[in-house]
Amino acid sequence: MNRRNLVKLMSITTVFSMAVGLSWPAIATAAEAKTMVTVVKEAGVPWFNILNQGLEEGGKQFNLDTSMVGPTRADPAQQVKLIEDLIAKKVDVIGLVPLDTKVTAQVVKRAREAGIMVITQEGPNQPGKTWDVELMSAQGYGEAQMKSLAREMGEKGDYVILVGTLTTTGHNQWADAAIAYQKAHYPNMKLAADRFPGADFIDESERVTQDILKAYPNVTGIMSMGSNGPIGAGNVLKKRHLEKKIALVGTTIPSQARAYIMSGVIREGFLWSPKEAGLAMTAVARLALDNTKFETGMTIPGLGKATVDNTNNVIMVDRILAINKSTIAELIKLGL
Repeated sequence: MNRRNLVKLMSITTVFSMAVGLSWPAIATAAEAKTMVTVVKEAGVPWFNILNQGLEEGGKQFNLDTSMVGPTRADPAQQVKLIEDLIAKKVDVIGLVPLDTKVTAQVVKRAREAGIMVITQEGPNQPGKTWDVELMSAQGYGEAQMKSLAREMGEKGDYVILVGTLTTTGHNQWADAAIAYQKAHYPNMKLAADRFPGADFIDESERVTQDILKAYPNVTGIMSMGSNGPIGAGNVLKKRHLEKKIALVGTTIPSQARAYIMSGVIREGFLWSPKEAGLAMTAVARLALDNTKFETGMTIPGLGKATVDNTNNVIMVDRILAINKSTIAELIKLGL
C-alpha cells in the first residue's frame, strides 16, 4: 500500500469501544483540522457537561476543534440565536441537541445553505440535518422503561409520564413507545393524564410532581424522560415518605442519582452514555467531512455496528444502560 492510500485509510478508520470499561484507542488522522461547536439544550446541566467530555475527547482523536454552548434556560429561541452566531462565525460543523426541531428547522436550513454540516443527537426528526446520531431506538428505550415501571407497579395502577417539554422530540417519542407498550401488554395499568413537561429541571419536576399528587391521588407510578425529572420527583416522594407507595423510574445520571437508587426512591434508571454520544457526534462529523459512505453494518466509534437510515439520515444502535443497585457503582466508575 502506498503512502497516499495509507494516509487516506487512516483518516477514515473507525474503531469501536464498548461503553463498559473500554477506552477508545488513539486514531491518527492526517485530515485537516475543522471547527465543531455543539449547541445543547441548556448550559451547566450535568448531562451536557459529560457530553462535552466526549466532544473534547473526540475532538482530539478526530482532529476537530470542539467546543459547546447552550442557552441559560431550555429555550428553543435561544438555541436559534446561538446557531445564527455560529453561522456568522463560519464554523465547519454545528452539533445540535434540539429542544424543538420545528423551531430550529429554518436556522438549520440556513446553516446547511452556508455550507455548514449539522450533526444532531436526540434529533432524528430535525429537518435539514446532515446526520443524526442515536445510541438507542426510541421504541426500545421507551419500552425498556415501561417494562421496569410495570414490574415495580405489579402491572397495575395509574401512572404518569414527565417529559422535558411537550415539543421535545426524543422525550415524546420515548413516551409514545412506553404508552403503546403498556396498552399492548399491561391492561391493568392506566395513564392517569397526558404527559407533563418539566423533566429537564429539578425545581420544575418537583413542582410538577407536587401538582400531580394533588390532582391524581391514585397515581402509583411515575416515569421521567428528562434526566433531572427523577431527581425532582424523588425529592418530593422522599419528603412525603411515598417512595414505597409510588414507583419512580426514568432517564437519569448514575452519579447524580446514586443516593436515590440505593435508598429505593428511584427504582431503576435508564440512559445511554452522554460521553459516548459526544464521541459519536465527533466521529460522524469527521467521517462526513471525509466524504465517507454511510451504510448499515459499518462500525462507528462509540456506536459499534450501526444501522443507517439513509432516507432520514439517522445512524442508530441500541446501547441502553440500566441503572440499578447492582450496576450503579460500575457506571459511576466509568465517569457517568
